[in-house]
Amino acid sequence: MSARLQRTLGMIALGFALAAPVVWAQDAPVRVRGTIERVDGGTYFVKSRDGSELKLKLAPNAAVVALVEAKVADIKQGSFVGVAAMPLADGSQKALEVHIFPEAMRGTGEGHRGWDLQPSSTMTNGNVDKTMASSDGQVLMLKYKDGEKKIVVPSGIPIVSYMPGEATELKPGAKIFVSAAKKLPDGTLETARINVGRGVAPPM
Repeated sequence: MSARLQRTLGMIALGFALAAPVVWAQDAPVRVRGTIERVDGGTYFVKSRDGSELKLKLAPNAAVVALVEAKVADIKQGSFVGVAAMPLADGSQKALEVHIFPEAMRGTGEGHRGWDLQPSSTMTNGNVDKTMASSDGQVLMLKYKDGEKKIVVPSGIPIVSYMPGEATELKPGAKIFVSAAKKLPDGTLETARINVGRGVAPPM
């Protein structure tokens, strides 16, 4: 792995979207899901998924990460993944999306917690202990430090992996996700990490 890739992914792992929430002294972090509508100097005007317009800036030396499309066949035994899902009556989880982490991000946000993709949705980050086919889709047994979860991955859901991104990809029409932006006094949001879709919208 190149030094550039290791450095970029190391920065992401410090505060990645699927890790435990970050808390600033004054304000809780803001998640941003949306599309860049225009760029003015160093300010990105983003239309969020609720229709509001947000102003976003990158902090010095901010990391840009590209999300690229992957396939269920890319999820192997031993992979470290993050899965947003909905709980099922039997205690298992039905995946809404799967994120395949590179080795440099192993351990990022490990565990199971609530998530805000949909009402009652969850996020589970863990190691793929087993993978099996079933009539409902691929089944993953994820193990993490406090337990394990059975995850059903239906066909057709988004599956992504990670690549170093470039600031030039942050242009009008780009789909972005920010896990933890800091709100500045003028209302502008500032982030040290931004995910941008490369051929796929960030499903987060």
